[in-house]
Amino acid sequence: MALKMHGSLTAALLGKKLGTTGEAARQQLVRLAEEGLVTASSTPSGVGRPTRKWRLTPAAQARFPDTHADLTVQLLQIIRETLGEAALDTIIAKREEDTRATYEAAMSEHRSLRERVATLTALRSAEGYMADWREDEDGSLVLVENHCPICAAATSCQGFCRAELQVFRAVLGPRTEVERTEHVVQGGQRCTYVIRESTT
Repeated sequence: MALKMHGSLTAALLGKKLGTTGEAARQQLVRLAEEGLVTASSTPSGVGRPTRKWRLTPAAQARFPDTHADLTVQLLQIIRETLGEAALDTIIAKREEDTRATYEAAMSEHRSLRERVATLTALRSAEGYMADWREDEDGSLVLVENHCPICAAATSCQGFCRAELQVFRAVLGPRTEVERTEHVVQGGQRCTYVIRESTT
């Protein structure tokens, strides 16, 4: 769960988050690696040994819930084959419209971008995305979704991902730039969005 929520971590950082030593965390990670659930990569860190970070493997990612994944993919395929791509686009557009209305209602009392991002984060977490947000040193806000409960559907039909990005841009305001910098469907560990107030 710690690796799911925080992404790649060193054994020392993981131990700190778990309230144990880095060596104890490393021993757990080695056991998980033997089971094919985590993998390690090394990155240069200046003087000394490279930094060794651990992350979840696809087998571990699959242990997190994916709501009715097989049924969803099957239904999408049936719609595509029997009613055509246009019908699928109509369904996605309707979902986008309903989601946008829900989010806008929840944000109606919030004016600042930080308040709106915090509200969006809470909404997404309630939907199962295990979302969190932070403010970077350059002033940009970063929304991170550590889990994708509709990953199977989004992989089968990437219109869902396009629609979500459009919803984010709409509800965060016309003077807001939203860029997806990491994407689960394209092999990322999570979906990450960098949010800035537009200068134009």
